[in-house]
Amino acid sequence: MKNLEQDIKNQTFRPVYLLFGEEVYLKNLYKKRLIRALIPEGDTMNLSRYEGKGVDIPSVIDQAETMPFFADHRLLVLEDTGFFKNACPQLADYLPQLPSETILLFVESEVDKRSKLFKTVKSMGRAVELSRQKESVLTNWVLRTLQKENVKITRSAMQLFLERAGDDMENVSHELEKLISYTYGKEGVTREDVEAICTVRTENKIFDMIHAIAEKKQKKALDYYYDLLALKEPPLRILALIERQFNLLVQVKDLRRQGFDQTAIMERTGLMNFVVRNCLRQAEYFSAATLRRAVEDCVRTEEYIKTGRLNDRLGVEMLIVKYSQMEIGSA
Repeated sequence: MKNLEQDIKNQTFRPVYLLFGEEVYLKNLYKKRLIRALIPEGDTMNLSRYEGKGVDIPSVIDQAETMPFFADHRLLVLEDTGFFKNACPQLADYLPQLPSETILLFVESEVDKRSKLFKTVKSMGRAVELSRQKESVLTNWVLRTLQKENVKITRSAMQLFLERAGDDMENVSHELEKLISYTYGKEGVTREDVEAICTVRTENKIFDMIHAIAEKKQKKALDYYYDLLALKEPPLRILALIERQFNLLVQVKDLRRQGFDQTAIMERTGLMNFVVRNCLRQAEYFSAATLRRAVEDCVRTEEYIKTGRLNDRLGVEMLIVKYSQMEIGSA
């Protein structure tokens, strides 16, 4: 990211850029910054956009070969094309011939770093991976935003806010806007303010569900499930999040067994501090063997649902019932 910042600051641009990774907020931020830096506002003649899997490569090349109209640069923005997941030799072969006035900007969710196109972009320009940010980075970002609004926040309120908002910067930004509006005129943000206005994410409900399963509170676990269904969450997405949570518990339990402390586990897994802390507590309810079986059962249930052997809603319900009934081994 630092090199990208320098390019924009110094107005020294590479012929091709690739922004990729799961942090949508940062991808959109740097996409907009590059467009503003390269193309004057209102200039529609020298900016071309392409989006989706059906982008025609010859058309892109034709546009790239077109001279800019009374400007220094012509910018082509290509989003979610899938070119970096599927073989795209035609474009990879063309890039070294790109006219000096033309700049290509790719914005993708997934890439294959072994692909010829990725290697070509990396050698010619910038391939910038924008991943989920660490808790310390998110905390500083939130504090800077609140400071601009002359709003203070207590330590416990900040912790609860990040637990509610998660590490998706798009969601953090949205929840922060709500919180600032809600506390307008107040001296600071409290836990009560966060509880009153910030949405509880599905991931938080899944954590509570797994905790109820661990404590063998079957009715409570099923109530969480029915609440998610009432909120129109698809059973397969709920299943995927249950599997993800069990996988996290497997990881943190194994790392703790190897002697790693909470900070070391956070660094090795890339999880936020409060997530590691909560997972360590929850993992104590389960034996390692039970957690591995739970992950295997999640995978098997998904297979049965996708092959039509099991109803999706019933399949997830059966899984919850099974693990909220069985004897949980000791840690």
